[in-house]
Amino acid sequence: MSLGKFITSRAFVKHLAIAIVLVTVLLFVTFKGLKLYTKHGVSYPVPALTGLNLEEATASAEANKLRVEVIDSVYNKNYEPGSVVDQLPLANARVKENRVIRLTINSNEPEKVILPRLTDISFRQAQVLIESTGLQVGNISYQPSEYNDLVLKALQDSVTIYEGDKIIKGSDVDLIIGRSQGNMDTNLPNLTGFTLEEAQSTITDAMLNMGAVIFDKTAETAEDSASARIWKQQPNPQFTKHVNLGSSVDIWLTTDTTIINRAYERNF
Repeated sequence: MSLGKFITSRAFVKHLAIAIVLVTVLLFVTFKGLKLYTKHGVSYPVPALTGLNLEEATASAEANKLRVEVIDSVYNKNYEPGSVVDQLPLANARVKENRVIRLTINSNEPEKVILPRLTDISFRQAQVLIESTGLQVGNISYQPSEYNDLVLKALQDSVTIYEGDKIIKGSDVDLIIGRSQGNMDTNLPNLTGFTLEEAQSTITDAMLNMGAVIFDKTAETAEDSASARIWKQQPNPQFTKHVNLGSSVDIWLTTDTTIINRAYERNF
């Protein structure tokens, strides 16, 4: 039988059809097996673990077919010792079975750092030293002095602190700055659209103080608060261009982009 006749013969067509069916079935079984093996499309919600102790966090994770691993510890006075202060992935994310949730635990004792020398140097130098040591600039106030922008005193809770003192890491250091007469005001920054973190840095750089921080109802979670942006501030930069050094700036934040966009239109 010639090749042409064999190709068109009933036997060839029959065997070709069987081969196609077998390949199709094999591919189907292979992909189905891989899907079952990798559990494609199956995910589990990450529970909220912040505020729980390690035992509770472990049990909650296991109930959702997940695991936990402690990767760091910090001290946060707003949490109980030994409780979870941060997690990754964040709560409500969806992940595959057996995924590890990395936890940061609140330490039993606050970490302390040595206070560097802050007096008789400029505010900018003191700011760099404070932040590089793991502390934060707190309230800034001013006293008349012949030396402009020189740090006259450092305090915590209204008590003077000195070079070499052990200070809780992450805590605020209040500064009293010298200022010559007739040079007691600064430009008021326009904070529209800033996050809280950006606003804190900008306000400190302007030698001002953070006042009230007000979130609207759209900021329901810690993640919302971190991403919220400023839509209103007091004093209002539309009407007030300069304020006294050390003045407080109140801010209002939202995650509603419509409100933020309207604020941009008003303030720029």
